Amino acid sequence: MDSGFYAACTALMSRTQALDAIANNLANAGTTGYRAQRDVFNSVLAAASDAPISALNRAANDYGILTGTRLDLTQGALEKTGNPLDMAVEGPGFFTVQTANGTFYTRNGAFQVSAKGQLVTASGDPVLGDRGPISLMDGSVTISPDGTISSAGAVAGKLKIVDFPPGTALESVGNSYYSAPSSSEGVANQFNIRQGMLESSNVNPVAGMVELITVQRSAEMMQRALSMFSSEMDKTATQDLPKVG
Repeated sequence: MDSGFYAACTALMSRTQALDAIANNLANAGTTGYRAQRDVFNSVLAAASDAPISALNRAANDYGILTGTRLDLTQGALEKTGNPLDMAVEGPGFFTVQTANGTFYTRNGAFQVSAKGQLVTASGDPVLGDRGPISLMDGSVTISPDGTISSAGAVAGKLKIVDFPPGTALESVGNSYYSAPSSSEGVANQFNIRQGMLESSNVNPVAGMVELITVQRSAEMMQRALSMFSSEMDKTATQDLPKVG
């Protein structure tokens, strides 16, 4: 079968997956601490084999396929809220959260105090410090740039801010949480915690809409190409094959 058919079919599937990612980004343009997902494309021949590829094979069969997505770790804008329990990470790093499903990471610092006096996320999950969950006493709360939290004049703990090596597979698990292999977790050391501020999503809605329209048009072109290939194959089946033999 014509390699062009496979290329068009693969391209259409890739565009469809890309549309899903773009739509998800746009839907979260207003989500605190959200990180946009970007498409990752690889060569279909490189993905299939490590063997040397001839020039003819490359010219006829090499095209890009969508192999997944990666998180765009670009800093989002910091917005002042005035709430002393709101926190933003300026620079690389993630807050660490303990959930019923394990340890997750987030850039959403819209925190609150639970009935037990613990610092928790909006979902009620404990925010972790260097020594575990952080308990706050009644009274004013101050947070230093290095993440040290003081409550009623006493140190309550220090936020556990972690970072990951380049290329680490961070996966969105919902609620602005991300998961990562536990072995990849490292201590962040080039950040500042901004009290009374929250980080906006790093999605640019205008750029996202332009990207959405561009990918939609590309998908429509692939659909037309597949229709042409289908017509040619139908013609071959009905007119040319009966002549054989």
